[in-house]
Amino acid sequence: MVAQFLGMPGTAADPAAEAGYTDHPSRKGFFTDTSVCIGCKACEVACKEWNAVPEDGLRLTGMSFDNTDKLNADTWRHVAFVEQAGGAQAGDGEGLRWLMASDVCKHCTHAACLDVCPTGALVRTEFGTVVVQEDVCNGCGYCVPACPYGVIAKREDDGRVWKCTMCYDRIGDGLTPACAKACPTESIQYGDLDELRTRARQRVEQLHADGVPQARLYGEDPADGVGGAGAFFLLLDEPETYGFPPDPVVTTRDLPSMWRHAGVAAAALLAGVAAAFIGRKS
Repeated sequence: MVAQFLGMPGTAADPAAEAGYTDHPSRKGFFTDTSVCIGCKACEVACKEWNAVPEDGLRLTGMSFDNTDKLNADTWRHVAFVEQAGGAQAGDGEGLRWLMASDVCKHCTHAACLDVCPTGALVRTEFGTVVVQEDVCNGCGYCVPACPYGVIAKREDDGRVWKCTMCYDRIGDGLTPACAKACPTESIQYGDLDELRTRARQRVEQLHADGVPQARLYGEDPADGVGGAGAFFLLLDEPETYGFPPDPVVTTRDLPSMWRHAGVAAAALLAGVAAAFIGRKS
């Protein structure tokens, strides 16, 4: 927990080093370019197949053709379908456009889920990612409200939490995560995080030059409220349109000052009790 606060949002951070890894690979991550996502959901299927994630059922969600609703313990990749109508808002002259985006755990630089986990079930890996050790999780659920993105959820049948591992077993063997491997348009790109950030900025510049001024990056900035995400996105509209919080903040950012204030208050209380006791004796 303490390592989480050695570098706070707004400062350069090496999460693997802060977690105690002295000799570790470069930080890995995802760059999801929603401008080329076709909504095929191949990433969802590949994730489930490789990680043996249980079927969570197909249902009418009331969200266009989206039949999986949101990220949860049984959906580690979720492709959102956003239908926009209204002429200029759509931006294509037809009055209608589809926005599609494959969402996933952000593997935050400053991860509140790690801070609140009492058993050490949530751990930082040598790749800078965050994974759940299911054999250590006791189902307390503290991490669920701690996540600023609403990613983590408990599985109903066993009460433990589950989420994307960025295919830790695959990347440990030098392989690409299943979702990125299956993506037919390379909307999901995996690799060294610094390289992905450079590539993403160049892609935004290209889209701006091609007449798409609304293109922007989300989660790429190390100075944001979570110290930069390990999985970030190129969006074609405001983050809220895709169901993302506009200004995510690590929910445990005030813990150090809270503990300091609590320590000062406790010391003052003890001093007061001691003074009262000494006064009574005299």
